[in-house]
Amino acid sequence: MIQGEIKVRVRYGETDRMGYAYYGYYPFYYEMGRTELLRNYGLTYKELEDSGTLLPVSRLEIHYIAPALYDEVLTIRTSIPQKPSVKIIFFYEVFNEKNELINTATTELVFVDAVTRKPCRPPKYFMEKINQLNWD
Repeated sequence: MIQGEIKVRVRYGETDRMGYAYYGYYPFYYEMGRTELLRNYGLTYKELEDSGTLLPVSRLEIHYIAPALYDEVLTIRTSIPQKPSVKIIFFYEVFNEKNELINTATTELVFVDAVTRKPCRPPKYFMEKINQLNWD
């Protein structure tokens, strides 16, 4: 498993009248977590797209445990629990400032050929970097 984490502050425009982070913003937090996780391992969406591979989300599951509050700094812990194939799965844990788990989620993304728009294997360079990582 590979993992990483980022910090995100809940902005005023992301909250509802109760001061809670609006549920629809969580996928943006996850996207920030997964793009930074990949970047930390030398992989970027830009490089994938420039190589002719797209990576759309095919599934999203969210479990809301407690609300995130306005101006709170959240920790988004992102991991890839298994080696990718035609798809790549990301798991997320969101913690509040008290280090309480307030949200979990899973996204499944599919490698897609930019020309044919059909699922494909990840690019060779991508898998070479992935295979160098510790999967224990």
